[in-house]
Amino acid sequence: MQNLPRSKRTVGGPAVSPHFLALASWVAALAIHLATAASALGAEKDPAGEWILVENGVCHAPIVVFKDAPPRTRDAAATLAEYIEKISGARPDILEGEPRPLPAHAVWVGFQPVLASLFPGVDFHFQYPEEILIAANENHLVIAGRDRWDPAHMEAKGRLARKTGMQQEYGTANAVYTFLQEKLGVRWLWPGETGEDILPQKRIAVQPFVYRYHPQIRARAGMFVRLSLGDNKEGPDELWARFQRVQLDSLELAGGHAFSHWWDKYHEQHPEYFALQPDGTRSPHPTPSNTKLCDSNPAVWQQWLAEVEEALKADPTRRVFNVSPNDGYDYGHCVCERCLAWDHPAAEKFTWRWKGKSEERPALSDRQVTFANTLARLLKQRFPDRDYFVQLHAYGYSRPAPIAAVPDENVIISSVANFHLRGDGVGDERSKAMRQFADWAKKAHHLAWRPNLGNPVGLSWGMPDVAFAQTAEDFRFVADHRCMGLFFDMLWFHWATQGPYYYLLAHLAWNPRADANAVMDDYYRRAFGPASDELKTYWTLMEQTRQAFVKEVPNRHRAFDIPSRYTPEWLAQAEALLARAMEKAAKGPDIYRKRIEFVRAGLDYTRLLVDTRRWMQKVEASKGKDAQAVARVKANWETAARMSKTSPPFAINWQMVFSQPDNKRMMGLHPDNPLSGRTLRESLLSPME
Repeated sequence: MQNLPRSKRTVGGPAVSPHFLALASWVAALAIHLATAASALGAEKDPAGEWILVENGVCHAPIVVFKDAPPRTRDAAATLAEYIEKISGARPDILEGEPRPLPAHAVWVGFQPVLASLFPGVDFHFQYPEEILIAANENHLVIAGRDRWDPAHMEAKGRLARKTGMQQEYGTANAVYTFLQEKLGVRWLWPGETGEDILPQKRIAVQPFVYRYHPQIRARAGMFVRLSLGDNKEGPDELWARFQRVQLDSLELAGGHAFSHWWDKYHEQHPEYFALQPDGTRSPHPTPSNTKLCDSNPAVWQQWLAEVEEALKADPTRRVFNVSPNDGYDYGHCVCERCLAWDHPAAEKFTWRWKGKSEERPALSDRQVTFANTLARLLKQRFPDRDYFVQLHAYGYSRPAPIAAVPDENVIISSVANFHLRGDGVGDERSKAMRQFADWAKKAHHLAWRPNLGNPVGLSWGMPDVAFAQTAEDFRFVADHRCMGLFFDMLWFHWATQGPYYYLLAHLAWNPRADANAVMDDYYRRAFGPASDELKTYWTLMEQTRQAFVKEVPNRHRAFDIPSRYTPEWLAQAEALLARAMEKAAKGPDIYRKRIEFVRAGLDYTRLLVDTRRWMQKVEASKGKDAQAVARVKANWETAARMSKTSPPFAINWQMVFSQPDNKRMMGLHPDNPLSGRTLRESLLSPME
């Protein structure tokens, strides 16, 4: 990291480990009690040292933000004031800098020097990345964290939009969102108005306490990459990710391949940059964007370093530089003597392919780590005072850990270990991927997790493809193996069919050792009130059905046979649960009925999707000649178009599904886009009778 002015960052100081503090510890150390919720949260009625923040519509303390705070910190302070008002009816004033005279009571957002005297026993040196501190005494409350930013470089080009208000660490903002959730009881269940849940209270009182935390997983935004800064214009879904503390993180990892532009850019003047093929050429294979490099060529290293320097001119705050090989991992790797010498002969064997030729060769892990180390050392030599990293995907033929090569300390290995949402069955898929991740953990100083999620039971289509217990197991596993970053490819945000899964992902990304059962029980209780048992049973049905499908049908194309599992009887069972839920919610607040209707919109969509696939099986079996089946599928698309206009906001990502018949991710859902011959051959499915 570049050196920043001391006034623009916080440094140093001890903090506790992130591998603790379940909900019980929050209750035991609780400092905020909210009138009627006080006994449930374990707060005493009149504890010593308590002071009143809000009572009967009157706010007794301002929010104080440190002078020249960056935009995201100011946004967080404004959000804090907004939610205090939503809870209590009273909105605190927001002041900047050190007020004169000092108020008798105040909520301090971010560190400023006067806090050292107001909190003489509290250490305000933040030793760990993204460390947060929430503390109160008899007169004041402070919500702060490690903040790092460069005032001269707070904007950069994002994937689809400008990234604004950029910081290298957003400790204070994430501390505010933690306070709102854990102390004031705010919940963001899904994006939009119906997803927000607040406990109105007339009185908010503050008691002395100190709480510290720093997240183990520092790269979190890539898990919901389409909700990250610079990926799109900010809306309710982007705010949901921010409030869940998965958007504002401290490392930005790449999800793709690093050199896809090189062939078009360099091949005419520098063909020597590219992989030598067995036929003696350096031709693009299998496609120009998938062409591999001659990793051992020093000219390649220098060209990469030149591109890094250009990237830093555009964004001086950048810290991670991707060196992952292009896709098509089984094709076109270099066979020059120097590159082959980097391969370890004892490594697991794979089939390498080139144009007109194939051969059994060792895994590429040792070669690719050696390449990454070479570039990482050049990066360190060029920028000795900067905290820069090289990122390498352990993907394809480098999924196994290397035999001899060891990643340097400034190399981040992102393991494309596909055990999430998977089962074992044929090929020991899940267990093998977990072993590969664990083996990399023994080698890598920094290990991230970048699974290809695929479409195991219709995940990308918007089926209720949820696996809560496995998600909790997976996050505990990667945390135990020192995971420090996430990048998931790809979640498409069908909130009415997958929302609880996204909610759990967010909480586990912030704290992978959180009690997942407690998180989900709280979710059902807060979302559905008197109907929480029925909705828990509903989502348990969704989970059990998909888990059985994955276990019993190991074929990766199982989603194309969803009618075999999501039968009319199954749909009726799910509908009955929602009907009972509506009966229970009938006499309660209207918000619970609206939320159940949100879930029902997802079930209606699931029914349409299953029916579409059922009739598409007839279309495929007849090679498009079954006119009745073709007409039925096209009618379903018309129904989907109507549903997209009437379904609740964020329920289904309609831009993703039932909008573009030729979308490759919608293969098998339109007569003009049936299953390919290869998919049919690989599938275990039988056409519908």
